[in-house]
Amino acid sequence: MAILKPFKGLRPPATIVKQLASRPYDVLNSAEARVEAKDNQYSLLHIIKPEIDLPESVDIHSQQVYDKAKENFELFKKNGWLVPDDRELLYIYAQTMNGKTQYGIVGCAGVADYLNGIIKKHELTRKDKEEDRMKHVRITNANMEPVFFTYPAVAEIDEIVATFVREQQPVYDFIADDGVGHHFWVIRDQGINKKIVELFDKVPFTYVADGHHRTAAAALVGNEKKLNNPRHNGTEEYNYFLAVHFPDNQLSIIDYNRVVKDLNGLTNEVFLKKLEMVFTIEKKGSEIYRPVSLHNFGLYFEGTWYSMTAKEGTFNDSDPIGVLDVTILSRLVLDDILGITDLRTSNRIDFVGGIRGLGELKKRVDGGEMKVAFALYPVSMKQLIDIADSGNIMPPKTTWFEPKLRSGLVVHALD
Repeated sequence: MAILKPFKGLRPPATIVKQLASRPYDVLNSAEARVEAKDNQYSLLHIIKPEIDLPESVDIHSQQVYDKAKENFELFKKNGWLVPDDRELLYIYAQTMNGKTQYGIVGCAGVADYLNGIIKKHELTRKDKEEDRMKHVRITNANMEPVFFTYPAVAEIDEIVATFVREQQPVYDFIADDGVGHHFWVIRDQGINKKIVELFDKVPFTYVADGHHRTAAAALVGNEKKLNNPRHNGTEEYNYFLAVHFPDNQLSIIDYNRVVKDLNGLTNEVFLKKLEMVFTIEKKGSEIYRPVSLHNFGLYFEGTWYSMTAKEGTFNDSDPIGVLDVTILSRLVLDDILGITDLRTSNRIDFVGGIRGLGELKKRVDGGEMKVAFALYPVSMKQLIDIADSGNIMPPKTTWFEPKLRSGLVVHALD
């Protein structure tokens, strides 16, 4: 059963929380982070992307950068910008986007749960990205950013959370520059904390929704510390890492679309004829076309939108991977027609999160950067859980969760 552990969080004063809270390290590059943190000494980006405080010529994976992360973390604590709570607690973190609010429980997950498969994943991780975050965790001795987990909803937990947020005022409540509302409660009632932990102990599995590399890094560093500690007894804080746990019935996945630079040497006519062999194609015109169901795609090509529906017999609905639209598109189009066999390494394809809207696909094709765009119907939470439960891995760039967690509302120290 899944571990959920209260912890002594390091948190910012409410007066600076909006300035301190930042987007996750992996959703913006160094140049964007420099702009976002400009004239804001409080931004957590100074710790999670510390290269912004060094010359642009510095390699972002150099030891100098990791040392700067530690230096800035110590400065934040010294200045009172991150202050420890007086005891172990759970927290509630809610996000509001487009009128919908989702409520997550902030508590530590277990390193052992990750190593033993209680925490399930649906994406592969890259060793270089794992190592980058492992170095960051090692040198700061903290989980600076939470990972985004989901779990099978438990009605009694939902009711406890709903009652608590209805009766208590949040300690943080602000709207970020992107319009997303962030609301944060501290659960100081030890009886409520205990009850949530007891109920969570009946949850059989949790699932990584977003943050696979951070999850792997946190768990691997925790395990390192265990192996290197001859007095290890299992109660040490490094046995746990920071996560926000959302019930699966409150989450939705948005589309994750593809744009391709060329037609693999094919003429426009031949390309369309090849598509028509495996898809039912319907011309839609200049208005943006959004897929309406599984196995239906939007195609934007030569200034025109098309509906593209996979024909019967071209996919297997009983195969948890084969039924995915990303798999159907990859196999029937990207591989067989366009010759793109490795989505992780090909420089002929790019991926556009649905948060940017389908207009972004049109823009990139009309601008000449890309030749063709494919809009996909979003993966469901059920599909994600079914794949994780089956031990399979989703193809690259399959899921996109919004809103993203803000980093810095609470930090977990490993000592």
